[in-house]
Amino acid sequence: MTVQTLDDTGSPPSGEAQAREGHVIVIGNEKGGAGKSTVAIHLAVALLRMGKSVGVIDLDLRQASLTRYLKNRAQWRRSRDLPLPMPIIGEVEASKARDLDDAEAEEAKAWSGALADLKGRCDFIIVDSPGSDTHFARLAHASADTLVTPINDSFVDFALLADVDPDSFAIGKPSVYAEMVWECRKQKAMTDKKTLDWVVMRNRVSMLDARNKRRVGKGLKALSERIGFRLAPGFSERVIYRELFPSGLTLIDLTESGSSMPFTMSHVAARQELRELVIVLKLPGLHGAPIPF
Repeated sequence: MTVQTLDDTGSPPSGEAQAREGHVIVIGNEKGGAGKSTVAIHLAVALLRMGKSVGVIDLDLRQASLTRYLKNRAQWRRSRDLPLPMPIIGEVEASKARDLDDAEAEEAKAWSGALADLKGRCDFIIVDSPGSDTHFARLAHASADTLVTPINDSFVDFALLADVDPDSFAIGKPSVYAEMVWECRKQKAMTDKKTLDWVVMRNRVSMLDARNKRRVGKGLKALSERIGFRLAPGFSERVIYRELFPSGLTLIDLTESGSSMPFTMSHVAARQELRELVIVLKLPGLHGAPIPF
């Protein structure tokens, strides 16, 4: 496989084919509080820093955490006149139709239109899925090329994927979310003739080597072999992620002029976690590419 080298502007070298269809990355599960929006914004900025064009769609229409994060980022950039990279934002609206079939038809049309627009303009499209089972969430999962499922490092979140025996901690049957992903995989294989690469990342991982942490890790490894997902390193529990939200900054931006936050060794370690995630995802066009953060 030929490794594409980026020029100084982040564009492919002249003479190479420009036509592409954006790779869809869905950050999804059916539980709130797992850090989906944090993963989405950091992955988006990481890809932008690597010279890629990135689009985003926030499907959590009620909480809209990613949308608010990007609004804060735009405001920070304007107020300090800084060239912070920004993704292209695609928008969808929930249908107001009272008939369920009509509502789903409207939402399917809105989704396909927004996705098609970004796929023609961007190398990558990152979709922040809501922490619940919605029609938009199912449409997104069925459209994903890569599905990233962050889960907190506990059996509360593990139940999102499968049942666990309370005495032996043996893994039982897959959960409703895992079954939904399986159905979306089959649908994608039939309609697009493509596979969905499912990656589960342990997020907000404790620094302590607790027994529960080891059990969760063992259970995830066993389950990954059963239902077919890859495991990726996640982000450790760090206060900095909550502190960055009002400014719209990411860990990659902390050395930018205008950032008043001191850069610590903890932030260096967090950047390394982001690098490892980018590497493990094995996204197209990034093989051998330098990671400039």
